[in-house]
Amino acid sequence: MIGSFRHKGLGAFFATGKAGRLSVQNVGRVSRILRALDAAESPADLDLPGFRFHALKGELSGRYAVSVSGNWRITFAWSGQKAVEVDLEDYH
Repeated sequence: MIGSFRHKGLGAFFATGKAGRLSVQNVGRVSRILRALDAAESPADLDLPGFRFHALKGELSGRYAVSVSGNWRITFAWSGQKAVEVDLEDYH
């Protein structure tokens, strides 16, 4: 389940389906990732074929990432049974 968003445009897209504030072209993929994230009970549930799920290291340790396109990733932390601080970012 998604508990909170860092990226306001991503949160608005999740709530309304309107993609105007997203900075990526592949909105369909973003939608699939968010649906999977909302249904997940643990970070490992996102380790699906094609998602390129991975735990982040260094300064971003404690966060996870799923590939959207190019350098764009949906990143998130996990608290209890919720994904929190869900973000859309190019952290490379």
